[in-house]
Amino acid sequence: MALTPQQLDKFQKDGFLVVEGFASPEEVAQLKRRGEELVEAWDPSNVSIFSTRNQESKTDAYFLDSASGVSFFFEEKAFDQDGQLAVPKEHAVNKIGHAMHDLDPTFRLWSRSSKLAALLQSLGFVRPLPVQSMLIFKQPFVGGEVVPHQDSSFLATSPYSCVGTWLALEDATRDNGCMWALPGSHHRGVHRRFLRAADGSVSFDAESPSFDDSQFVPVEVKAGSLVLLHGANVHRSGENTSPQSRHAYAMHFVEGAPGYTWQSDNWLQRREGMPFEPLYDHSAAASGSSSDGGAAGSSARPPAFMHASGAERPAAGAQPPAVAVG
Repeated sequence: MALTPQQLDKFQKDGFLVVEGFASPEEVAQLKRRGEELVEAWDPSNVSIFSTRNQESKTDAYFLDSASGVSFFFEEKAFDQDGQLAVPKEHAVNKIGHAMHDLDPTFRLWSRSSKLAALLQSLGFVRPLPVQSMLIFKQPFVGGEVVPHQDSSFLATSPYSCVGTWLALEDATRDNGCMWALPGSHHRGVHRRFLRAADGSVSFDAESPSFDDSQFVPVEVKAGSLVLLHGANVHRSGENTSPQSRHAYAMHFVEGAPGYTWQSDNWLQRREGMPFEPLYDHSAAASGSSSDGGAAGSSARPPAFMHASGAERPAAGAQPPAVAVG
């Protein structure tokens, strides 16, 4: 589903865009049903708790290995003081990630659909790589807060190119913890990065800036709507204190065309023999157009995923080594 020029203008202005009715009710039901099947079959004996408030200490080997798997993570508030589950497992799971788009047939089919291909092509991607996917549950009463962040902090290419897609599988409201976005924040670049050291430890390379909470706007959407996020947009969500869950399927894409490299100090590194698979590859056509004196579709605007000038910044005082992205 390609974006119109007016939608592209709004996305480039605000750093996020709501596309209503992106998925049909049947597609939404299929993805939601498959998620429920995965949870039903899951043995929660291996506990890993997901937290955006304390990611440096909560990140473990299970989390790092999830880059190449279909892994399950608990809500922080799902346990009692003795460390026992206080709610049934279907109400305790925070999310499933992070390679569902490659490994689960149902989610792979959606993640590589013509709808998403057309969307990414309209954003200017030449060789989009799906690098991460998450089924997010935002459980009733225990669904945790997601603090303000930028997706490019975690999924960096050089130059930056990350774009997120967030598909609502249930209505998202202020009551059940909808997303809040900071319009125009992507114009100020990427503030910090989340780095993985050689020993597997992770850390941010800078403190988070302070943000004016009054400037965030709620992104309340109906099931089937898709929220498109620029990688440098600052966004967050509150706790779910309501009796209604807020299921969503999120994906992140980066450019894999020549001239872009996946950073080797990103937390997300695929295991050997499992490279990122491009959604499509128009590199040859883009190269041919450039040799004729223009970019692919020379009348088109610059790619909408481009980050602000000056946003490229070395990690921890030195430019990290880069690796090929596909």
